[in-house]
Amino acid sequence: MVHNSQTVPFQSKMYYGWYIVGIAALGVFFSGPGQTYSVSVFIDAYIREFGWGRSEVSSIYSAATLVAGLCMFFVGRFIDRFGQRRMMVTVSVLLGLACLWNSMVSSLVMLFIGFFLLRILGQGSMTLMPNTLVPQWFISKRGKALSYMAIGGFASSALFPVVNAWLLAEFGWRFSWLFWGSILIILIAPLMYYFVRNRPEDVGLLPDGHSKRFSTTDKETELVHEENWSLQEAMKTRSFWLILFCVSIPAIINTGITFHLISIFKWNHLSGGMAAGVLSLMALIGFPITLVAGRVLDRVKVNYVLAGIFLGEIIFTLFLLTTHSTLTAIIFGVLWGISGGFERIALNYVWASYYGRASLGSIKGTATTVMVIGSAFGPLPFGYAFDYFGGYSQILILSTVMPLLGFICAIIAKKPDKQNLLLKG
Repeated sequence: MVHNSQTVPFQSKMYYGWYIVGIAALGVFFSGPGQTYSVSVFIDAYIREFGWGRSEVSSIYSAATLVAGLCMFFVGRFIDRFGQRRMMVTVSVLLGLACLWNSMVSSLVMLFIGFFLLRILGQGSMTLMPNTLVPQWFISKRGKALSYMAIGGFASSALFPVVNAWLLAEFGWRFSWLFWGSILIILIAPLMYYFVRNRPEDVGLLPDGHSKRFSTTDKETELVHEENWSLQEAMKTRSFWLILFCVSIPAIINTGITFHLISIFKWNHLSGGMAAGVLSLMALIGFPITLVAGRVLDRVKVNYVLAGIFLGEIIFTLFLLTTHSTLTAIIFGVLWGISGGFERIALNYVWASYYGRASLGSIKGTATTVMVIGSAFGPLPFGYAFDYFGGYSQILILSTVMPLLGFICAIIAKKPDKQNLLLKG
């Protein structure tokens, strides 16, 4: 049987959208090779083997991420044009090949190319595509669905640092990249082809599993309707730009801390193994929090949730200054995990909630561009601060300014009204 995009691959009493959530979670999990929490494990190995400086590697990583971020706008357009299914298969193969490339790195030029491919295909595309796929299948249950999908992200951030550290210690960093590349090409790409379908309407279904037997005047059928905006229309609203700024802040702060976490912990007289453990703890704490966050977002205005997230960022960033023992490291991981659990859902929920499904790829692609560019600049100030001051106190304190601004922007970023925009136009 040929599994084309107009049929579901198998019949089930359960709404097929929940299977979409599962395969989307797998996609987010395998964004791992391009995520900072995974790449950061290799940084010290590169420095030891090639004699590169920490600020030098940080600069290469930031430059590659910046270029990747500038390209993410086009990935969003490709998703709207070709659909998530075709894109997820293609990107899975390309990310696998990118991992194979990184196993052969021997110069800074090759490192730049490797980082660029990992960031645009892993951190960018493999995160963007599932987060545009799930909102196509859910409206009234969107928060709940995104919270289940986020399990893949937290499992990724929990397992990749630990598995990478083990692979690196046992087999070396080159084999580690070969391992992930092989899995992506041999296993993940075929699974994406088999399971992914772009929209419920394409296979004769409706969002949230609603039945087509209801007429357009029935309450249940009305739930499948939402206001849709084009990218050009969304860009005319103040909230679009305020939320874009909000998206950039966690990217900058979290990437900077994650990229240098091993170094920060050593500065605080804690081991690199403890840092890897905290990354896993953060993910484990974040997992149950996402289940709560999804339900909260289906009931509470998303901009208020974003404001709370920024308060959490201020707290855990300042707490890192006092993280000098196993106990305080655990508390830091818990605080970071709680903030990250809400953040992971809210930043994906907000775009479909404010601007609908029709142009979600282009709209969220623009947001992902900002996110990736923000993450490009995250490691730089931390790296240069350490080289200049010999520590991280100054940069951690300075970093709290951005979430404070984010709190203000989130509060005033109300959901736009398209009818009012048309009347003004």
